[in-house]
Amino acid sequence: MKLTLSWLKKHLNTKAKLKEVTKGLTDIGLEVEEIIKPNDNLKLFKVAKILKAEKHPDADKLKVCDVDIGGQVVNVVCGASNARENLLTVYAPPGATIPKNGMKLVVAKIRGVESRGMLCSESELGISDESEGITELKNKKVGESFFQTNDEETIDISITPNRSDCLGIKGIARDLCAYGLGKTIEKKKLKLKINSKKKTEVKIEKNSGCEAFGSLYIESVKNCESPGWLKKDLESLGLKPISAIVDVTNYVMFDLNRPMHAYDADKIDKKIIVRSANKNEAFDALDDKQYKVTEGSCLITDESKILGLGGIIGGKSSSINFDSKNIVLEAAAFDPIQIAKTSKELNIITDAKFRFERGVDLNSIQEGLELAAKLITDICGGKISKINIAGKIKTEKKKIIFNTSNFEKLIGFSVLTKDCEKILKNLGFNFKTKKNIITLEVPSWRPDISQEADIIEEILRIKGLDNVQSVKPDSNFSKPTLTYNQKLFHLVQRSFASQGFMETVSWSFTEGKYNELFGKKNVKITNPISSDLDTLRSSNFVNLLNQSKNNIDRSIENFSLFEIGPVFQEDLTQTTIASGVMIGKKVSSSWIQEDKLFDVYDAKEKLFHILSDLGLSIDRLYIEKSNQKFYHPGQSGDVFIGNNKGPLVGSFGSIHPLIINKMNIEKAKPIGLEVYIDNFIEPKKLYRISKKQLEKSSFQTVERDFAFIFDDKIQAQNLMLEVKKIDQKLIKSIDIFDVYVGEKVGQGKKSIAMKVVLEPFDKTLTEKEIEELSNKIIESVSSLGGVIRS
Repeated sequence: MKLTLSWLKKHLNTKAKLKEVTKGLTDIGLEVEEIIKPNDNLKLFKVAKILKAEKHPDADKLKVCDVDIGGQVVNVVCGASNARENLLTVYAPPGATIPKNGMKLVVAKIRGVESRGMLCSESELGISDESEGITELKNKKVGESFFQTNDEETIDISITPNRSDCLGIKGIARDLCAYGLGKTIEKKKLKLKINSKKKTEVKIEKNSGCEAFGSLYIESVKNCESPGWLKKDLESLGLKPISAIVDVTNYVMFDLNRPMHAYDADKIDKKIIVRSANKNEAFDALDDKQYKVTEGSCLITDESKILGLGGIIGGKSSSINFDSKNIVLEAAAFDPIQIAKTSKELNIITDAKFRFERGVDLNSIQEGLELAAKLITDICGGKISKINIAGKIKTEKKKIIFNTSNFEKLIGFSVLTKDCEKILKNLGFNFKTKKNIITLEVPSWRPDISQEADIIEEILRIKGLDNVQSVKPDSNFSKPTLTYNQKLFHLVQRSFASQGFMETVSWSFTEGKYNELFGKKNVKITNPISSDLDTLRSSNFVNLLNQSKNNIDRSIENFSLFEIGPVFQEDLTQTTIASGVMIGKKVSSSWIQEDKLFDVYDAKEKLFHILSDLGLSIDRLYIEKSNQKFYHPGQSGDVFIGNNKGPLVGSFGSIHPLIINKMNIEKAKPIGLEVYIDNFIEPKKLYRISKKQLEKSSFQTVERDFAFIFDDKIQAQNLMLEVKKIDQKLIKSIDIFDVYVGEKVGQGKKSIAMKVVLEPFDKTLTEKEIEELSNKIIESVSSLGGVIRS
């Protein structure tokens, strides 16, 4: 948003200088991005007259011209076909920079003839695309500046999307008044002289995207060039003056944040119809482009043609020109969402669109029409009709109760109730006060205000953020900085890394056709960022395996990856899981050993290391066949604490062959493991405190081997747990070293051989004590149906 100090002073009675205004704007959240200096280069371009044009002595297509630039005649070589005697045109002297290409002119010899400057085309001047021949002027004084340059500096402000009211200079003046840089100029309500009974009928159809359409008919106007003050104001904002009627509508838009449009009433067929666009409709717009309108867009039409695209751009079919005699002014209320959608689809950016999609005050329809009608009739004459508003303006008066004591609670310093009242009054709020309770009525131009916190924010930005005192953070913490789950997250990261895994970080989205392989119903994303990220992932393995495939395709075949992140269920609940995959060879072949691929036992070993790092006792972990559908059913396991009814803390296994086949990574044979972080229960004591101290015996250890015959359904884990119960302190370890199934043990039977290591701490074991313990082991195993193998 751009403005000048002189335009601002039409709404704000202030003696503040430019520096004070720019500081105030930034202080209240209207950040000044740039102060634009006047373009002194444009002052160099003069209206000139060609006195004589003769053929160049050494070039067929060039002419040597004597050019009067106002009391001085200079020699210019020109290649334009329309260069002729007595032509008024535009001259650029040496030292001037051409606006189109940035070329700086110097005195030069062209084919042996000196040329002092250049005669310019409209394209080179940047005023049109016309590049055939030099500019032809009429009724201009030789020697005067061609460009009506602005001698005033322009302020360029960055307006945040919530402050649509400050897209009008009146709104900016209101904020500066509240800041204390003057008082707003309260203008008298305009009294228009209604002397025309003509009007154009307006019909708004359902679902058109237009709530209300205000119109005003002005007959017998004489369109002309805008007066100097109007041209100056528009040029200061970078706008090109067109004609008085069009310039007035642009002026009102920037002055009041009220976009408007003017139609040539004689080009309208019977009545104006506001409707939703049908398929395959197109129209020629004012920017000389044809647009094929998307279905559902808001169109302004008459009985036979399209007049414009509502709230975005007008059409050529009803455009204003210098011959227009009767006009219809429009000020309407359009749906911001539909405006934004349509303009994006058609790639149209206009000042009106920019304002409508951010929100325009619905109550400004009448004010905008009155001001525009007054200015047009003052400049162009004409007779004004009554204002006609079709549709309904739906404006709810929002009320907010503001307790001034809550300001200090939220911000940290106090503010007097009377100061709050002064600020709110200057910002345009109506209110009633009872002690420290202010009941507010939100003005229609502030759609961003909806709750007490918004009022506190308004007072804070006007009072100044500098008043918020800096407070040093408390360096004495009685509680840990991180929660148990946060610590667990980082511990898992470090533990996976210590086991040789490399971390990956991917989207929480994935490709639906792969996600469904993991046995969960896809949770589709309504507006995905790409076609292969259309589903919330139900397992980390989806992205890990995709990343693994990318590595394999680039000839990286031996690696381990892990990722920690959320996975999602059908009901959109999420859990945090740490997942890892191992790909390729654990050991590469050499002269002393062969290749060894990662297998399910490696995954189990890595998982147990990680769970141990997280504070779990390996002796308390219980393994059962995994229920996870993405593992191979015969090569996987779920890990619980205590027994199969305890918390599920991990799983491991070979990835299911069907998934490997569908994802085209058969070569990899991936092995996976997971840690279910959310299932961990915070211990009452810290791990370093609860962890048992390492004790080393100074007495001789004893090893005994046993072989038992069981039913083939028995799990070796149950056998080990049963034996360990006999004497947990004395029995140091139990290792299964052989499992046999065959004719020698009978059908439906299997033999399990194990090594039991005994480690005494108080004395060396006697043969009798060893024998007694061995018998206890045999008796204990018999309770599981085991028979000692002879």
